[in-house]
Amino acid sequence: MNSAEAKTIANFLCTDYSHEVDTTLRVLGAVPANHLDYSPDAKSKTALGLLRHLALEDEWLLNCVAAGAFTPPPDDSDACGILTPADAVAHYRARIPAAIERVRALTPEQLTQVLDMFGLMQMPAVQFLGLAVKHSVHHRGQLSTYLRAMGGAVPGIYGPSADSQPMAEAAAN
Repeated sequence: MNSAEAKTIANFLCTDYSHEVDTTLRVLGAVPANHLDYSPDAKSKTALGLLRHLALEDEWLLNCVAAGAFTPPPDDSDACGILTPADAVAHYRARIPAAIERVRALTPEQLTQVLDMFGLMQMPAVQFLGLAVKHSVHHRGQLSTYLRAMGGAVPGIYGPSADSQPMAEAAAN
């Protein structure tokens, strides 16, 4: 792909990611604070682990793309300060839009620069931006599947859920 195509794709992906932010915030905020240790399987992250993963690594991926280099992933221990769903919401709301704008400001040439993610993957920055969108949606989906089992309600994601007010009313009738 040439640099002009990369800029067009990046603009699309940044806009798409920006539209996903409110949905992610709804899912983060729907996590019951009294069940953060919930995990459906020993191999799965806990709800708190997923809250931290989304809030910290979404920002990290975007900032690495913007910087043109990968740094070590963020510390997701209690030291990160995300101890509740409200903490995750506040972190995500404060940092993700700014990180998206840093990526949006990249030049076409920066977007075609090949980045190396720890020797695991090498591809143009714009493709890592696409990966960042997929990463966020994937882990948000994981977390949304935890909600009912934790006693919570699933917010609408790409339309109403069975827990959304119109859907709940229709089911009751």
